[in-house]
Amino acid sequence: MERVVGIGGYFVRASDPAALAAWYRDCLGLDVDEHGLWGQEAGPTVFAAFEPGTDYFGSPTQQTMLNFRVRDLDAMLSQLRAAGADVSDETQDMDGVGRFGWVTDPEGRRIELWQPA
Repeated sequence: MERVVGIGGYFVRASDPAALAAWYRDCLGLDVDEHGLWGQEAGPTVFAAFEPGTDYFGSPTQQTMLNFRVRDLDAMLSQLRAAGADVSDETQDMDGVGRFGWVTDPEGRRIELWQPA
């Protein structure tokens, strides 16, 4: 059986694509080239399905949630707050998995930030 070998892209609709791309670059450090190509660091990727009524993604209209790995969750959350981003006050620790925090992008999408254990 042929299998997928990784995530090839993540695509979002935006009312102002250039401004949203700039926010991801300036606030999260997501350096992409003119085609949107980003060479991420090697590491784990989680694929998980959630029940339809979950509130984990924030808004019930949000059907998926992007999760970014970070080296230092506290530093990233501080950086985002300093930039005026909508950062959740809540963080979560999961033994053996890591720490989690959340930010909402300017178009209202909740993003999870994960510092692996």
